Amino acid sequence: MAEFKLPDVGEGLTEAEIVTWKVKEGDTVTINQILVEIETAKSLVELPSPFAGVVQKLMVPEGETVAVGTPIIAIGDALDGPGPDDSAGPTEQTESDPYLGMAEKAGAREQAQEVLSADIDLSNPAASGSAEGESLVGRMKADRGAVRRARRPAASLQTQAAFEPTGSSAPIELDEQDESDGPVVPATSAAPASVTEPGNVRVLAKPPVRKLAKDLGVDLASLVGSGPNGTVTRDDVQAATGDPGTGAERVPRAAMGERETREPIKGVRKMMGQAMVQSAFTAPHVTEWVTVDVTRTMEFVERLKTRREFRDVRVSPLLVLARACMLAMRRTPEINSWWDDAAQEVVYKHYVNLGIAAATPRGLVVPNIENAEGLSLLELAQALNQLVETARAGKTQPAEMAGGTFTITNVGVFGVDSGTPIINPGESAILAFGAVRKQPWVVDDQIVPRQVTTLALSFDHRHVDGEKGSRFLADVAGILEDPASALLF
Repeated sequence: MAEFKLPDVGEGLTEAEIVTWKVKEGDTVTINQILVEIETAKSLVELPSPFAGVVQKLMVPEGETVAVGTPIIAIGDALDGPGPDDSAGPTEQTESDPYLGMAEKAGAREQAQEVLSADIDLSNPAASGSAEGESLVGRMKADRGAVRRARRPAASLQTQAAFEPTGSSAPIELDEQDESDGPVVPATSAAPASVTEPGNVRVLAKPPVRKLAKDLGVDLASLVGSGPNGTVTRDDVQAATGDPGTGAERVPRAAMGERETREPIKGVRKMMGQAMVQSAFTAPHVTEWVTVDVTRTMEFVERLKTRREFRDVRVSPLLVLARACMLAMRRTPEINSWWDDAAQEVVYKHYVNLGIAAATPRGLVVPNIENAEGLSLLELAQALNQLVETARAGKTQPAEMAGGTFTITNVGVFGVDSGTPIINPGESAILAFGAVRKQPWVVDDQIVPRQVTTLALSFDHRHVDGEKGSRFLADVAGILEDPASALLF
């Protein structure tokens, strides 16, 4: 039996929370099959199995935080189970099947039936755990004839969340309210219909709905789904608690009579808090604001959507803003530099890893697009789309959030005009993009309705003085006001 210890999936990781087990005791697993989802200080990470065999024990329950190096699961060789003589009253089936003999001794006949019914092809010695198991399993499969293949959950849940424009500002919406965040998946491991017990019925629910049910303490099996094919929806879960609100999953519910509820600070939220405190009390922040008529940018975005090469990507004003920042940095490279206090040097970076601050259900994350300065407008749009889909799915990896050089935070998604964002550690500036609204604007001495937004730039005043910060902000605003002016850079 081999114990799989919690690995360090990122630089300096010391602990992680066990979020969701993808297997259960008695399951047969293969090498690289996803075993568990863990939450680190930066993101949600799936851990693949380094072993093949049968899950002997889940050593850490869901929701518990453990240190790196702690054994979390035990996986044994499927051929190490007891022989037929070790089982009381062996049947003909157990005498020829070591899987079933082992399961019966453990008091888990249902698990053994599931293994028997699965059409497992362990012709690969690495998959069976030994060369001997290859021939044994092959004979067993041939002897018992055709069997029905058991349905298995996918090893990795890939979502197809869309990057939808919200309002006129088309900001990044990373809220779990959209139930299209992922595919409908069984709430329990799949089993053949012939061995499914009434109390082990698979419930169809999407990942965000399953998380909501878990947070609210609702048993999915007790609900009747109102969605397609009996899928349990968010409304079904909230109705079971008597609370139709949309923010229930984010606020711990208080028991009857309780006046306050405490929630542990951990994971992404803990890391974010530490980083913001470090930045706020290390770098002297200065914030400048500018209000811009972005009517021409909005018109440009609509024209891009009609072009053939942009038909397969989502286009928003954020794309134009990101490209404007890349161009403006050519004239003000200090924005993309960093004050190295330990070395007493200013580090000028000749590449731009563009961070996009994203508010996810697990907290604020800032994944970045590497070498964004060298991307075309179409390539930048594709990269933004991929970044958003990954962040919404909660699959952003620690490496994708490291090494950022400049950040854009799109507060307009919340209908906010702008703000004073805190610079991310290791960077020197961050730009807040406010909501785009129709407002009265003076054009040629006439008051007309125009699309208007507010930009706010926070920068490290130790080496980015007011002139440099103002010039960068003015250049970005100029491109948003007239996208054709980008040809001048």
